[in-house]
Amino acid sequence: MSPATPTERRNSAGFTIIEALVALAVVAASLAAIGAVIATSVRGVRTLEQRVALVETTRAVASGLPKRDELAAGGFTGEAMGHRWRVDVTPLSAAAGPTAKNKAAWLPQLVAITVRSPSGAMLQIDTVRLVRRPPG
Repeated sequence: MSPATPTERRNSAGFTIIEALVALAVVAASLAAIGAVIATSVRGVRTLEQRVALVETTRAVASGLPKRDELAAGGFTGEAMGHRWRVDVTPLSAAAGPTAKNKAAWLPQLVAITVRSPSGAMLQIDTVRLVRRPPG
């Protein structure tokens, strides 16, 4: 074996500029795909965190409702944990029907709790509370 001449070494050593550009393009495409996946994950986590905060605020408002003997028809509003909320209490429409002639000791009332987050997302929960019928 004879030693390689300087011209032969120059032709076979290292990468060509085209090979380097192709490798760089593959790396750039891979990084762009990874960035898109991360951005989607971050958006999903942010949405989930906002939803959990909305549900927790709604639970806090529901647990802070007045006792059944203090629960009066009407509405009231407030703000908690950066979320605006509204509670509407109305007599349940079924109680005004033909079965309302009986003198049951309890009257059902519809309690609608609506909570709106700073981002505009809204959650509404409807529940029924029984309230003692006033004497008379």
